[in-house]
Amino acid sequence: MAKRPPLDLAFPPDLSDQGAYEIAEFLEAPSLAFEAHYFAQIRRHRQAINPKRSEPGNPPWEDNDEVQTIP
Repeated sequence: MAKRPPLDLAFPPDLSDQGAYEIAEFLEAPSLAFEAHYFAQIRRHRQAINPKRSEPGNPPWEDNDEVQTIP
């Protein structure tokens, strides 16, 4: 997959605390809804691109496919 170009956004330096909060809340709502709706697809893709990553609840020793024995 080709890497996306960075966003070229210009944020106003004089945004109030309340304004920053309200914009963040506004942007967070659709992001959370999208993630909740497509959770399975997002999870499968994350596992495909990083298969050794531990999932929450999986003990770290289950990620190690190689069993080491002491001679």
